[in-house]
Amino acid sequence: MTPRITEAARAYREKLYPGSAATLYETDPEFVELFANFAFDEVVNAEGAGGDLDDRTRFLAILSALIGCQGVEAFKALAPAALEVGVTPVELKELVYQSMAYVGFGRMLPFLLAANEVLCERGESLPLPPQGTTTRESRRAAGNELQVELFGEGLRAAWERGPEDRRPVSAWLAGNCFGDWYTRGGLGLAERELATLVLLAAQGGCEPQLAAHVLANLRAGNDRELLAGAVSQCVPYIGYPRVLNALACIDEAAERFAAEGEADA
Repeated sequence: MTPRITEAARAYREKLYPGSAATLYETDPEFVELFANFAFDEVVNAEGAGGDLDDRTRFLAILSALIGCQGVEAFKALAPAALEVGVTPVELKELVYQSMAYVGFGRMLPFLLAANEVLCERGESLPLPPQGTTTRESRRAAGNELQVELFGEGLRAAWERGPEDRRPVSAWLAGNCFGDWYTRGGLGLAERELATLVLLAAQGGCEPQLAAHVLANLRAGNDRELLAGAVSQCVPYIGYPRVLNALACIDEAAERFAAEGEADA
């Protein structure tokens, strides 16, 4: 059986993988037909739901989603496509580094190894240029400034308040999560927040953190349409339940953000 791929899906796949055939063509032609026509035509050409996203932004979201749902084989398959459509080697590595605070080393490591493998196969020299901007002495203060920018004054020096056994975690959030990772180059603050949002959505069960990061995204300059569109474009990769849950969080938090703006006016 030869998969009946639409012309639009065929053209988009050729853009992602110039001159190469899908490995599942021989073993799973029916699946290839359904997946390719959906993911590479219906979804990317949608009116709304992120169909108007540029390919670089789309793939920053998709790769983040794959880290969140632990789809390492799909990540390895799609990372070369991301590099074809404008994601740079530094951006690819920074997406993986950014995930460290949200999935931990145990779940991040396979993606770091996969990214290195993809980059080496493309002839990239590792390590890539360094992207760090803080020192051991400056990281906590720099990270805390970003926390305040994204989440409000309530987080300023949060490690000085609250239960004693929670204060170290608050200090780690400022110094490590934000001071070590968010301050790096390679991706802008709005891009890191978008990646974090999709990564949390793909994990499932992180709705409180997801709602907080919707607000952080809006404060960083990403609007509701971008957030909803980026998440919607991940349906083929993380499925409907997690996308629908994320869209509900986005709508609720965006309404809250708008209400706060009206109250301040």
